Amino acid sequence: MNMNRLVSRIGAAVVSVSVFLFAVFLIVDFTFGSFFVCMFLPIGYIMMAAGLHHESGEGRRVPAMVGMALSAVYAVLIFLVYFAQTTSVRLESLNEQALSILDFKKGGLIFNYDLLGYGMMALSTFFIGLSMAPACRADKWLKALMMIHGVFFIGCFIMPMTGLFASMASGKTSSSGVIALVAWCAYFLPVGILAFLHFGRKPA
Repeated sequence: MNMNRLVSRIGAAVVSVSVFLFAVFLIVDFTFGSFFVCMFLPIGYIMMAAGLHHESGEGRRVPAMVGMALSAVYAVLIFLVYFAQTTSVRLESLNEQALSILDFKKGGLIFNYDLLGYGMMALSTFFIGLSMAPACRADKWLKALMMIHGVFFIGCFIMPMTGLFASMASGKTSSSGVIALVAWCAYFLPVGILAFLHFGRKPA
């Protein structure tokens, strides 16, 4: 296996493991673990997306490049959100005003940035999927799941403006929030697994 496919396959494995652990930590209510593992997901996703970008032909290079650029935006936003949660919010004595902005559970600005980050990820998966030329049934499923995942951008971008997600984060409907996130994990986990299998096959 050449280095391009090896790195991409490792990235897909990181995505799969990160999403699985995120779901487990949500279910057992291990907040630090769920925040911590979310910082590995963008790294794995960029590695995976880079492999799919590399495979895109000349006629599909632009959507692949758009997908890669959006993956970088996603990674920056997510690292800012969860590094703040695992450092400043967890370790420092912040006043109520600072907590209302920085604490993910308060449903404020940092929570909205998290949603924006995953909105960028959704757009990235759409464009990366658009660039794919499936060679088998599994790849067709991977392409479809990635493109359909792009629909999440609409909710992640628009819903924070309604205040609905803020109430979910603040605990009023926290169980609904956990269910929604676990459902997302159930959707995205096959993406990582199918990508892992894709990079494990010999190129046609």
